[in-house]
Amino acid sequence: MENSLTKKINVVAPILRILLANETGGPMVRFVSEKTSKDAGVTAVLPKEASEEQAIESLKTAIRQQAETIETVGVEGVGIFQIIQPVIEMNKRASGKTAIVTGAAQGFGLEIAQDMAAQGACVVLADINETEAQKQAQQLNEQYGTDRAMAVAMNVTDSQSIQNAIDSVIRHYGGFDVFVSNAGVLKAESVKTQSEKDFEFVCAVNYKGYFLRTQVISKVLALQHKANHAYTSDIIQINSKSGLVGSNRNGAYAGSKFVGIGLTQSFALELIEDGIKVNSICPGNFFDGPLWSNPDNGLFVQYLRTGKIPGAKTIEDVKRAYEAKVPMRRGCTTPDVMAAVYYLIEQKYETGQALPVTDGQVMLH
Repeated sequence: MENSLTKKINVVAPILRILLANETGGPMVRFVSEKTSKDAGVTAVLPKEASEEQAIESLKTAIRQQAETIETVGVEGVGIFQIIQPVIEMNKRASGKTAIVTGAAQGFGLEIAQDMAAQGACVVLADINETEAQKQAQQLNEQYGTDRAMAVAMNVTDSQSIQNAIDSVIRHYGGFDVFVSNAGVLKAESVKTQSEKDFEFVCAVNYKGYFLRTQVISKVLALQHKANHAYTSDIIQINSKSGLVGSNRNGAYAGSKFVGIGLTQSFALELIEDGIKVNSICPGNFFDGPLWSNPDNGLFVQYLRTGKIPGAKTIEDVKRAYEAKVPMRRGCTTPDVMAAVYYLIEQKYETGQALPVTDGQVMLH
């Protein structure tokens, strides 16, 4: 359970982040001390048991009374928040944004985080493998500067783990603007033989996990919108072309992706009132990534083992069969998908969509 102080921080920091934002984005709002100080640039007092609306008005009033640049904000009964203005890199597509990417310790999730950092964003690498996520975040900070990345442990099937991770993000950055729901798993097998355990595992991560992540993070994004109704944010689910068409001997995965699009459409209808756009991206096959090419348990190996491609005797046979399905005869790549990510962030008039990035392997009609 969240303690009382954490609950207060989770209200105050996102509000400050939006109230102190300018046209290029919001500052980092970092919780640094439980003790307030008269030396704080701004001091605010919230009503006892303040509602979100009351907290917004109290913080607005305190900020308006300060004519100089605000470097710290003290809130009685909560503590001191440091206001850190990020370096805005012009002509970068994610500059001024803070983004959380799940499943970001390796593979495609890591590549998404790396690309967003290169495009000016502060990025949070969320993964059940916290050690590897920390290592990758450190490398991004060394490359792009202190505070550009942080790592958090997150089990995407556990709502308390998700909440704990978001608590850490708010204490460090004050809030976030983009949530890339990337974490996913795949167990390919015939419906005739797949175990109930494997089926439930795929559904827990790909379906239930998407629901739980959205349930937790949407509250933060909605609060930021409440602080400024002009502010909008994005939830982007990395789905799959298997969410658009069935997948032979891969029903658990395809089914979980189909229902994921159902969640995206439903979330989009509900959360637009909170300024939150919700979209899915449905990439084609990442043939060169570990999901497909891992020699021990990659999809090429799994599909060869389960006989998904009739007559295939080697991994190369399976790969050639899949490449033949794509008009360009190549797999999807991270740059292909990132073009879609930035499009959805920049396009203010788009929500509830399942955007294919498949080179026509799947065509909508």
